Order: sequence, then structure tokens, then C-alpha cells
Amino acid sequence: MTRFSLFFIGVFSTLISLMSFLNIIYSYYFNLYLNLDSYIYSLFLSLFFGVLFLFKKKNEIKISIYEKIITVIAGYLFLPILISIPYYLSIYNLSFLDCYFESISGFTSTGFSIFNNIKHLDESIILWRSSSQWLGGLYFLFSIILLIDIFGINLKKSLTNFLSLNIAESLKQYLKIFILYSALTFLIFLILNIFGLRFFDSFNLSMTIISSGGFLPVNDLTEIINTNTKEIILSLLMLLSFFSLFLSYNLLTTKKNVNFYQEDFYLLIYLFFIITLIYYLDGFNNNFSSLLLSLCSSISNIGFTTKGSYEDISFILLILTIIGGSFFSTSSGLRFVKLYSLFVFAKNELISHAKPKHVYITKLKFSNSKFEVAEVNKFFLTILIFLISLTFLSFLLSISGLNFENSFKISILTLMNTVNSNMYSLDLFNFQDLHYNTKYLLILFMIIGRVELLTIFIIFKKFLFNN
Repeated sequence: MTRFSLFFIGVFSTLISLMSFLNIIYSYYFNLYLNLDSYIYSLFLSLFFGVLFLFKKKNEIKISIYEKIITVIAGYLFLPILISIPYYLSIYNLSFLDCYFESISGFTSTGFSIFNNIKHLDESIILWRSSSQWLGGLYFLFSIILLIDIFGINLKKSLTNFLSLNIAESLKQYLKIFILYSALTFLIFLILNIFGLRFFDSFNLSMTIISSGGFLPVNDLTEIINTNTKEIILSLLMLLSFFSLFLSYNLLTTKKNVNFYQEDFYLLIYLFFIITLIYYLDGFNNNFSSLLLSLCSSISNIGFTTKGSYEDISFILLILTIIGGSFFSTSSGLRFVKLYSLFVFAKNELISHAKPKHVYITKLKFSNSKFEVAEVNKFFLTILIFLISLTFLSFLLSISGLNFENSFKISILTLMNTVNSNMYSLDLFNFQDLHYNTKYLLILFMIIGRVELLTIFIIFKKFLFNN
């Protein structure tokens, strides 16, 4: 690996050591000594690798797109090993596989958990789980910048006016992301505190929401979100990980370029349409605040919700989970703007064949952006790879002993990095009792779901074809 690759991973290794230090301070302050030694080991090990990678002898070799993809994947494999140390050295007598599964689930912001009863965990471990999600969300956003050249030019324009990001511009965007991500986390924390959640729950929930994670500080969300007002506030806060991370920055800096708001404008229309549709279909089974919470949780790929009756709309919620949110957000999914662009292109192609003399516009509405055939091909490949991955994972889970329905749902949630809950009829699903081969399988596909699916095709193309 190049020096840049090691440096990229070394930065996050150092951040893990900072997480460990904060947990040590928290444990000392609240006299939580049961797992204190595990954070000390984690601090020194992650700091060791961080320093080792950050100060490796300089290598001037230019990094290729394949090296960038491998760097991102290597980070998803290596960093959870450091995160798993406090789990493995804790008093809960966990196998390394279970510890690594929990770490991958947190770092990919999925939320699958081998812990069946959160009440049995001390607060430092709960805080560690939430922190791993927060760090994973930051890593995902940094990875998008690193792999920006893979994606369409229109997606770049929603971030910057530069056609290509040099080192200086990339560092500028990394700093902007870190500040915005931290500021929004603090904003969520303050709002949750204002509406009656205790400090500890607000802090953990804020890190979960901004990262589109699924870990909760309690067994049941209704323990802390117990009024209609809290449900509505939580729903609105979830939208921060549905819209672009840069939306607040663009609004505050009053950017007038329509490209900076294009995707968020589409998402706003899409959101209002979905709210109206689901309330029409299910308004008699659940009150508005519960429906809004389940809807916002699905489209932002978070996944948890309060108790309710969602059997009639569970399939729709799964579809919304597949679609996902903004490209520059921590949500997963295929991305709404990709699917919309593909739909418009397909419609125009049909019109051009039916009416050869008909002139059709290649611009997306409310935007100056045009979509190219190459971009549409990328979007189509992403959907194709998702369908292949979904079929393959569902089949493997089925032969491992799960029934078809659970295999299909778990496969979708794994690839979309969304936690299981009662709105998908999977709240009682037990990951602890899964066979170790099934856990390895889910670990692999949680990572595949977090790296853009198009990158998987690029890697296969590199190794299977010479040109």
C-alpha cells in the first residue's frame, strides 16, 4: 500500500485512540471500572498503529483509483479490529468473531447486534458502540471524497465547482465535512436534551442519528421516545442524515448555484410524496407521529422505530430503505437521484423511438445539469450489482437455515446497512445464535453495502480483464 493509503487509515486509527481516551475519562468520572483496562489497551494499540501509519517513510507514487478502493476496503477490515478490543477484553466473555461482528456492524452504521439485552451492559460499552457508529459515518463521508472520480460529474457539482479534486481541495473538503458532521451531531444532542431526554441518551442517540446507525442506548426506543412530540422531533432530526451533509453549509453561505441544491430539492418533493402516500395507506393503523418516525427511519437507512403495527406497509418501508437518501449523506441505499436520472433517461429513450422527430431534453428538471450516457450506465450497473448481491446473499442465508422471508429481509438490510426492527417484523431476530459462517457472510456484505456497489464492479474489472 502507498504512503497515502496508510496515512488515510492511520488518521482513523488515531481517532480510535481518542475514542478510547474519552471512554477512560468517562469511566473514571462515573466510577465505571469493570472494563476500564480494555480501553487502556485499545488506546495504546490504536495509537501505535496510528503513529506507525502516519509517519511511515514518504512514498511519492501516485495513487490510482484501484488503490483508493483498496484503501477504503482495507480500512473497513482493519479499523473494526481495533474497535473490537474493548468488546473482547470486557467482562462479557465474547468470542473474537462476535466482537468483530459488533464492530463491523457499528463501523458500517448497520446496527445488527449480538447483545440481546442492553440493560446488562455498562454505560461505557454503550458509549463505545455509539462512538464506533459516529466514526464509521465520518469514515464513509471521507471515503466518498476519496472515490469522487468514480461518480458522475453532476454529483461532483453538488459538492464543488472543481472538476477534479487535488490534494489541497480534498483536504479542504475533509475539514469541511469534519466540522459540519461534528456541528450537526452537537445540534442533535442539544435538541434532544431540550425535549427531555437525559444527557447520556441524548449523546448516544445523536451519534447514532448523524451516522445513520442502528445502535440504541436502551432495549426499546419507547423507553426514551415516549410522547408524540418526541417522535416528531426525532423524525425531523433523522432527516439530517437523509439530506446532503452540505445542505446546511450551502444555506448558511447562501450559495446561488442551483447545482448545489438539486438533489436536496428532489429529495424534498420525494419526502412529501411518500409522507402523503403512507399516511393514506396506513393512517388508520398508526398515528401520524409513529408513521412519520418509521418513514424517516427507513429513508435515512437508520431502521429503528417505536412499537406499532407495520405489517401492511412493511414491504413499502423496505423499498424506501433500498432507495435511500442523498449521495453526500451518511444514509445508504441506491440513491434517489440515481434512480430518478435512470427513469428520466429511460423515458426519453422510449419517446425517441416512438417519435423519432420528437426533441427531448437531457437536462434534469430544476437544474442546469445534463446526464450523460456514461453516467446512466454507471447507475444501471449499480442496480444490477445490487440485485446480484441481494440474490446471492438471500440464497446463502436460506441454505444456512433461515427461512426465505427472513433471508430476503436480512439481505436487504445488510446491503443497505439498516438495523432490523419491528417495522420489518425482525425485531426479535437473534444474531448471537447465528452460525459462525453466517456471521462471516454478513460481515462481508455489510462492508460491500458500505463501499459504493460500483466500486465492486471496478475491482472485478481490474482483476478479471486486462483492458
